[in-house]
Amino acid sequence: MKLTLEGLRTSLSQGLRPAYLISGDEPLLVSEAADAVRERARGAGFDERDVYFIERAADWPDVLAGANNLSLFGSRKLLELRLPSAKPGVAGAKAIVQLLDRQASDTIVLMLTGRLDRDGQNASWVKAFATLGAWLPIWPIDATRLPAWLATRARAAGLELAPDALAFLAERCEGNLLAAQQELEKLRLLAPQGQVSLAAVQAAVADSARYDVYQLGESALAGDVARALRILAGLRGEGVEPTLALWSLAREIHSLWQAIQPQGPGQRTWQRASVALEQGKRRAHKLPYAELTERAARADRMIKGLMPGDAWDEMALLVSELAGIRTLPVVAAWR
Repeated sequence: MKLTLEGLRTSLSQGLRPAYLISGDEPLLVSEAADAVRERARGAGFDERDVYFIERAADWPDVLAGANNLSLFGSRKLLELRLPSAKPGVAGAKAIVQLLDRQASDTIVLMLTGRLDRDGQNASWVKAFATLGAWLPIWPIDATRLPAWLATRARAAGLELAPDALAFLAERCEGNLLAAQQELEKLRLLAPQGQVSLAAVQAAVADSARYDVYQLGESALAGDVARALRILAGLRGEGVEPTLALWSLAREIHSLWQAIQPQGPGQRTWQRASVALEQGKRRAHKLPYAELTERAARADRMIKGLMPGDAWDEMALLVSELAGIRTLPVVAAWR
């Protein structure tokens, strides 16, 4: 069985399954899902809990041995496995399948991993969880869904945030759901009456947003220049290597250039599917690709110390121009 976050509690209310796999890189959501399984297991009499942190192949025999050990008091047991890498290796995959195949009725297996890539999702051990138990993949809450997610959380905390307050909170906590939940808890203490205005949020909420380089390129490609510049500043503040930020922008410029190239009969160029790319195509024919390339080259030379200037400032201009806003005249990096 493959579950969603919304369907987990419904499934648990109908009964426990013998094994659960929870995968994802959102610590708050993974923790809450695991807590729900643990709580339901305790309520069903699974009072013991053995936790194994899997760091190497040599750990798997200990897991199998622990699963076979009977409790001195005859109680039911929750066997919890934590695999941050989401890659158990060949020996680990075999051990997991073996563990699930011979699992006793007095033991529930709960496994927590990082996000599974496409190959990982098709692995035999993941399919074993989905067949014999349940697999809950947890995906990030993106910027478009974050305000609705925050509104639901706020209502659960007894808060009613004004729309502009929700938008501000989403901007300040994007990519950091744990911080978002903490800010809601803070607001619940500061606003016991439940009504929260934009001014109250601005006064109470810190900037806890976390971004990655992929979000930078996608935002610029989609034409959202304000968000793209905010992400660029956030990456700079977090100490991200400027080379990675430039790579993200160059990647999207290349994708957009490919998207407008004419194709002959029977010719097909691979394009990754993305909402941002579809939005970028609407203005793709109007962009000055030669100038964008020169701007990227200037930033690259600044990063390498071959040209005076601040690469981050140059990338801010590149972000604006990729989003369709003309800025300063560009001079070729080799001039």
